[in-house]
Order: sequence, then structure tokens, then C-alpha cells
Amino acid sequence: MYNKVAKLVMYRDASEKSILYTMARIIYEHENGFTEKEELVSRIYDEIRKLLDVATSFGFDKNLWRDYIAFYIIMNENPFSLTCERVGASDGSVNIFAKSDMKLFKEIAEYDFTRLEEDLGIDCFSVITNYTSIEKREQVFNRNVSKYVRRISDGIAAAEDENAVFDLVTEFYRKHGVGMFGLNKAFRVSRNDEGGLEFTAIKNSEEASLDRLVGYELQKQKLRENTEAFVAGRKANNCLLYGDRGTGKSTSIKAIINEYYDSGLRMIEIFKHQLNDIAAVISEVKNRNYKFIIYMDDLSFEDFETEYKYLKAVIEGGLEEKPDNVLIYATSNRRHLIRETWNDQNDYDMDKHHSDTMQEKMSLVDRFGVTINYSKPNQKEYFEIVKVLASRYPELQIDEKELLAEANKWEMMHGGLSGRTAKQFIDYMVGTYMHKE
Repeated sequence: MYNKVAKLVMYRDASEKSILYTMARIIYEHENGFTEKEELVSRIYDEIRKLLDVATSFGFDKNLWRDYIAFYIIMNENPFSLTCERVGASDGSVNIFAKSDMKLFKEIAEYDFTRLEEDLGIDCFSVITNYTSIEKREQVFNRNVSKYVRRISDGIAAAEDENAVFDLVTEFYRKHGVGMFGLNKAFRVSRNDEGGLEFTAIKNSEEASLDRLVGYELQKQKLRENTEAFVAGRKANNCLLYGDRGTGKSTSIKAIINEYYDSGLRMIEIFKHQLNDIAAVISEVKNRNYKFIIYMDDLSFEDFETEYKYLKAVIEGGLEEKPDNVLIYATSNRRHLIRETWNDQNDYDMDKHHSDTMQEKMSLVDRFGVTINYSKPNQKEYFEIVKVLASRYPELQIDEKELLAEANKWEMMHGGLSGRTAKQFIDYMVGTYMHKE
């Protein structure tokens, strides 16, 4: 196996700490008698443990070794895979090297560990290549990644030769992309110890759906239309969802990424203290074959905070034009984002250029081409939300009159009329009220 790994060209950037490289090195040392058996067994178990960790994180099953090779292929960002992501497979000499790598990967994925197990008196490879995983809740791993890994893994097993593997992999790159951005819906950003920008996939994103958000039909339609234009490559606007708390603003944004993920939509969550990084984030993703929404939740600024200037410059007004594959979606309880004071309205304020100050504060909102208001429901609308949510729980057997009476008492004691209050009330009814003695 070591000789095969060493012959990789386009996918040669395997880290020496990777499972693939380390396992190949162990097999090489075993075949040449370079290392004591006890040490080899210990190192093999270390790699098996790493493989099991990866398998748990990404939902591998049946043949964990082949799944790992599939995972490695679809995660590896190199000039070939990135080009296939953008334009698909094209004729060229690079395909000779890529097909050679695919032949090697097929051989590596189907490597027979029998001799190694017999010589070392172990059976761990027999277990991982005939594995039955424990059924897991979806939140434990990214189901999309698991689905794609298994598709490529089964395709490698069924492929007649490297040409079939090449066609399978390049079509996957063209349709779904490559690497972390290709396999995940949403991301957060941070700075590493060296100060570099890092993206971290959000595995446990909420499985929200606009259809399950009760009411706000006009708001949802407006959000859908803007997003659909964006993923279709047409002109679209940055979007601000503002209004009362608990009305579904954040849920609507989360639902958007779930509904349009298969159309190439990805989301990057940025917090207010990271706004000075927003230009760097855009620079990292502007040449990728995806549509990115930079998402800021509960966005607002106090009068003394100046971070909003970074946002203004990026949205409109900086020297570098914002790329067509990036939009900014934000939610806020404030219509104007920056807090206004009584002094802002006082004609006798000490600010000699009062109108300029007000224009400065309001110009941020003006840079969001689409603004959508989510106002709190009236009591009739609140009761309708309660009834719809209750209908989703057949076990909640309660007279409608009693249900609404309890809902009325709940909202008076728990934050007032809102969709969030209604959901919390139904959760209480299902989890606690109906189980009282």
C-alpha cells in the first residue's frame, strides 16, 4: 500500500499524520520487518481509533476503510478537484495523472488486510470492513456528508476501472463541490494561533423549514424570492429581517439554508465582534462555485460602537466590489440597527452637523436592498399559531377551548404574544402538562 500512496500525484498532499499515510507506513514497515510486532499493533490500534472517530463524526457504515478513502477523495482540495468543481471534467493532460490516482485509490480502498491480520494476530480490519454502525440521532453527525461518502464508497466498489471512478468523482465535484464547503451547509469563522482565518463546519444546524413556520406568508415569500434569484445567478439584494423578538426571523434564515443547500447555497455565521474580518471572509470564498450568505443574527449597535463601519464598507462603498456569489442576511430587533438617543432627536443637540450624524446612522440600513418586517402577532394570530403547532402532536389530546385558555395564561406569564412563546407553550404541554397526575 505504501508504494501506491507514494505514487499519488494530484492527491499527493496527504499529511504524514493522516490515517491513509500512517497506515501505509505501518504496512510498509511490517512487510520489510523494520519494526517490532508489538509496536506495530499498538500503532494500528491508534489509527483504528482515529478511523472510528471519523466514522462516528461523518456517519460511515459497512466498510469504514473504503468510506474513509471516499471521504478523503471528496474532501481533498487540489487544483484538479477545484477546477472540476467550477467547470467539471475537461480534456487535458492532467486527466492522465488524475486517472492514475483514481486507479491507486480503488486499489487502496480494496486492499486485503488478511495477511497483516494473520501475521500480527489481530482482527480489527475484518471488523471495520464489515461494520454495522449504531443508529444515531441526526444531530450526532452531518447526514449530508454521510450520504455523499457512502455514494462515492459504493461507486468505487462497483466501478470496473479507474475511468469509472474518474467519471464518478468528477461528476460529484461538478454537482456538489469539494472539501468542507462542498459537504456542509453552514460555517463559523475564527482566528488560529498564527492569526490566520479558519472555517469550522456547523454539524448540528437546526432542521428548520419555512413551511413549518406558522404565518408570515408575505415575509417568507419575499425572502424566498430574493434567495431563489441569488442561487439562480440573477441579481439579488442583501436582506435585513427586523421586528419583534420571537417572531421567526432567525428560524427563517436557518430554513433558507436547508431549502437551498442542494442548489449550492452555503451560509457563514459572523458575530458582531468579527466584523473586521468580513472582508477577509469574502476574499476566501469569492472564487468558489457556491453562493454564500454571510449571516449575522440579532445585529444591533450601541451609539458608541463603530464596528458597523466595516459592514457598510463591504456591502457598498469599498474599493473592492462585493462578488456576485456573496450576500449578507441579518436579523435585528431594531429597524435602524444603530441605537438612537433622545439627543439624536433634539434640535438643540451640541452636534453642529446633526443631520449628517443621523444620515450616518441610517445609511447602514439603506445598504440592505430588502428589508422584511416580522411584527408580533395579535391574540387571534397567536391562538392560530398555537392551534397549528398543537396539531403536530397527536398525543396532545385536549379540548381547543381549554388549550387556548392555557395558552392565554402562558403568554401573560412568559414573554407576551409571539411565535416563540407559542412554541414554548406547546413544548410545555407535550412534555409536562399532559403527564401530570
